[in-house]
Parts: sequence; C-alpha cells; structure tokens
Amino acid sequence: MTDLGDPTISDRGLASRAPVVMQVVPSLVTGGVERGTVDMAVALAEAGWRSLVVSSGGPMTREFLRAGAEHIELPVQSKNPMVMRSNTERLIALIREHGVDIVHARSRAPAWSARRAARNTDARFVTTIHAPYNLGLPLKRLYNSVMADGDRVIAISAFIARHAVETYRAEPERIRVIHRGIDVDHFDPARTSAERLIKLSTDWRLADGVPVIMLPGRLTRWKGQSVLIEAIAKLGRDDIRCLIVGSDQGRTGYRRELEALIAKRRLEGVVHLVGDCNDMPAALMLADAVVHASTDPEGFGRVIVEAQAMGRPIVAADHGASRELVLPEQTGWLVPPNAPDALATALKTVLALDTDDREDLASRAIKHVRDHFTKQTMCAATMDVYREVLAEAQADGDVAA
Repeated sequence: MTDLGDPTISDRGLASRAPVVMQVVPSLVTGGVERGTVDMAVALAEAGWRSLVVSSGGPMTREFLRAGAEHIELPVQSKNPMVMRSNTERLIALIREHGVDIVHARSRAPAWSARRAARNTDARFVTTIHAPYNLGLPLKRLYNSVMADGDRVIAISAFIARHAVETYRAEPERIRVIHRGIDVDHFDPARTSAERLIKLSTDWRLADGVPVIMLPGRLTRWKGQSVLIEAIAKLGRDDIRCLIVGSDQGRTGYRRELEALIAKRRLEGVVHLVGDCNDMPAALMLADAVVHASTDPEGFGRVIVEAQAMGRPIVAADHGASRELVLPEQTGWLVPPNAPDALATALKTVLALDTDDREDLASRAIKHVRDHFTKQTMCAATMDVYREVLAEAQADGDVAA
C-alpha cells in the first residue's frame, strides 16, 4: 500500500503545488459517512495535501478544523432543484477559486451538484457508494445513478460493487472496492479499562456472571430488533440478559412496538432497550454475543467489525457485505436473515463456548480486523485512488506538469 506521505509524480506534477481535494457531504452531524470524511481529511493533511469539506454544517465541523481541513457551508443536503442549481454554480466558483483537483461526493443530493461542477471545470469526480439505495419510487433509479458515474467509483464492499454494476451499469474498470475502516486504537480491548466496564454494568444493572447478548444499532425496523426478541423467546432462558443498544431517534412508535413484543413474549426481565451509549468499546466488552440482525442487506455493517475488533463473537445476518466481514465459525456465525430459529440456534452455540474457545476466537477476530478493516488501510487505499485520477488527468493534459 502506498505511504500516505510519499511524494509521487501525481502529487508533485501539479505545477509544484499540493493537490487539493474537496469532499462534499450533506451534513456533519453523525454517522459512518461523516466519520469516513473526517478520517480522509486527517489523511490528506498528513500527506501534505489541501483538504476542503463542503456541507450544510453540524457539530462535527470542529473535527475537520482540528484535522486541518477548511469547511465551506452550503445547503448541499437539499433536493430542491433550484437550490441544487445554485449549489452547482457555487461549487464551480469554489473549484476555480481554490484550484480543486478532485471533487469527492459521498451522497446523492450533493453528488448531482458536485458532478455538474466537476464536469464544467478541470476537476476529477470521485464518488463513494455507501449503501444499496432504495429503488421503490419513480425516478429513484435515475436519482441514485449519479453515485455510479464518477471517474472512479469507490464501493465500500464487493457487494456494493456488484450492485453498482448490475443496477446502474457502472463500468467495472472504474470501480475500486475499499472497505470501511475503524479506529482500532479506540476499539481495543487492551485500552478499555475495568472502570468503564463497571460504570456501564452498573448503569444497566447487570448482575455478575449473567451472559449478555447485545444488538447495537439505532431503533429502526430493518435493523431487526424484533427478530432478536423472537430468537430470545425461542431460547427459553431467563438467566441471560439481552441489551438492545441505540437511540429511537424519534421513532417512538417503533419503540412501543418492541416494548409490546417484549411484553407479549414475557421477556420484561430478560430484554432491555437501554437507549444510546457513548462508550461502545466498553459496551461490546460486556457482551458474550453481539448480534447483527438487519433484515435488509447492508453495504458494510460497521458493528460486525467493531465487535470483532473487541474480540466478541458476532452472529450476523447472511446477506449484503456480512459475508466479506466474518470468517464463519472462526470469528463469528452467519445465519439467514429474518430467521429467529436460526438466530436462536447460533446464539445457543455461542453461549456454550468455553473459555479457551472464546480466547481463540477473540485472537482470530482481533487479527482479522487489524489486517483488513482499519481506517489507516481505508485512507491509504483512497489516497491511491486520488493519485490514480491525478495521474490520469496529467496524461489527458488537464493538469499542468
């Protein structure tokens, strides 16, 4: 993998100046897209490149400024055609003003403005596809297709790469698969103190020695919380605790549905909706089994990787990118999606693991993540894509030698 700081012909052929990359995202509130944007801003600064971020703003703006990136606020989250047209004109001006070489769009609404702006200047256009977007509404396929129309298209999994080719006819030679990466210094069992575990255990009223099954993820139907509740009912055990960790983000109706299902299955003493958690490494360390039960295929599945990074056994729905993230029966188990019986069987297997088996699994899982799914690996691979399009621009005569 290319060192982030290595000067290359692509780096130094830009009229003796540092390359300029403009990342465009809807907002800087929270989420995997935003986290990946921050990670790249840091990598660009470390490589001596200039980093611009265009968004509608949000609390994560401070992180970009600390990373040495420049933030420009525009309403790029808007789907209003008039606003998008205005955004295009403003982006063209910014590209010319700052000498932007690469425009990197990470979401659909801003990508439409970003693509038009790049095509009307000498900037190269790169996209990252983070999900298999819904196709239900009329014209939705057309709206989504902009993400498959970059000079390079970064897919966060091989599953997403296939989806881009099959659904949007993206040219395979333009696609680069770069898995999302996590901060393994943050998700590190050795750096997760006993005090943090005790605090969370006390907050959640967990008794010593009681096995814990955990599903992290915001409360939304497709995350499969109800599938896990049904699986817990089928286990028929009252000596375990099941923690559903995540905010309802205003979905109070769905939360009430889950509470009603828990009551219907008489699991009030077993299954608990504990809300959001600001210390997920400690939370995962408390779990004897971590569950990913999404009923729709995911483009990546961050919790799958985070659980393995903490050495926890993961039981994941066998679709989407899960098959790329789990080593079956070595670092976790894959079960059919939306299948409580199969999930219950896998959980029974995990809960029966002895200490030696758990320690062996933990070692394999941690190594698996550190070998393949770190933010350093993700950023280095993305920098290689940037260098690739810059070299292409030089060959085409769009960049001064």
